Amino acid sequence: MIRKTVEFSTPGTRLSVTNRQLLVERPDQPKATLPIEDLGVVIVDDVRACYTQAVFIELLEAGATLMVTGRDHLPTGMMLPLDAHHVQTERHRAQVEAREAVKKRAWQGLIRAKISLQGEVLTHFTGDHGGLLPMSRRVRSGDPENLEAQAAQRYWPRLFGADFRRDRKAEGINALLNYGYAVIRAATARAVVASGLIPSLGIFHSNRSNPFCLADDLLEPYRPYVDWRVRMLVDEGGEQVPSLDDRSTRKALLSLFNETVQVGERRNPLFLALQASAASLCRTLTGGERTLALPEGLPLSFGLPGIEDGG
Repeated sequence: MIRKTVEFSTPGTRLSVTNRQLLVERPDQPKATLPIEDLGVVIVDDVRACYTQAVFIELLEAGATLMVTGRDHLPTGMMLPLDAHHVQTERHRAQVEAREAVKKRAWQGLIRAKISLQGEVLTHFTGDHGGLLPMSRRVRSGDPENLEAQAAQRYWPRLFGADFRRDRKAEGINALLNYGYAVIRAATARAVVASGLIPSLGIFHSNRSNPFCLADDLLEPYRPYVDWRVRMLVDEGGEQVPSLDDRSTRKALLSLFNETVQVGERRNPLFLALQASAASLCRTLTGGERTLALPEGLPLSFGLPGIEDGG
C-alpha cells in the first residue's frame, strides 16, 4: 500500500484522534478525518496548530513520520517510531559490526547512482550530461577521489546557471531545494527505521550532532529527483522563482513521492522506492549483499494518487 503524504497549512488547525482516525478541525471549515494507517508522512506547516498527545502516539504506532515546519515553511524537526521492526536489536548489532570495506562499497554505490542521476537531469534539461555519466563509472570504493564534489562543481552551474551557488541558508532556488530535500529525508529516515537500522549510525556521514546520518547517506541518490522538480518549477515560473509561501509550490514538491522510479528491476512510486532501497541497504550492512537497489533514470510517469493537501 502506498502511504499518503499530507500537509496541513491552514492557520489554526487542530489535530486529534477519534476511532483510529486523524480528526482535522480548521476554522470556518467542516471537520475531516483520515485513516491513520493510510498515512506515511504528515507535515504540519502552521505555527498555530494544536495537537492532542494521542496524535503523536497513534501516528508513531502506525509507523508514520510527523514533520513540523517553521515560519519559513522549512522543516525544523520530525518524530519517528522507535519500535519499527521485529528483529531490530539483531539488525542493530549487525549494523554496528559491519566491516569498513562493506560500508565503503555501499558508499561507492550510493555516489555512483547520485552522479549518474545528476547526469540524467542535465541531459533532460540541457541535452548534455556534462561528463557526469562517465564520471559516475569511475567512482571507487569509498569515493577516495571525492568525485561527488567534482560532479557538484560541474552540475550546479549547468543546471541553474553560472551564478548559482548551493547555499542551505539562501532564498529562492536554494529554499526550494532545501524544502524538497527535507521532506524526502523524512521519508528516508522512516524507511531506514522501518528496516530495523539505526538512523544515527551512518556509513559515510558521521556528524555527532546528526541523528539521521544513515538517512542522509541513503538520501544522496534521491536528491537529483528534487533538483529535477525544482528546475521544472523554475522553468514554469519564468522570471519569477516560485516561493514556498505558495501552497501549490510545496504541493508540487511533495508530489515527488508519487513519481514512478526504477529501482533494480522494479518500478515503484518514489515513496516505496525509498523503502526498497532502505531494505537493500539493510541486507548489505547485515547480510553481506553486495549490490544496492538504487534508483535509475528519471521518473517514468506522473500523477499517481497518494499525496493529499490536508488544508
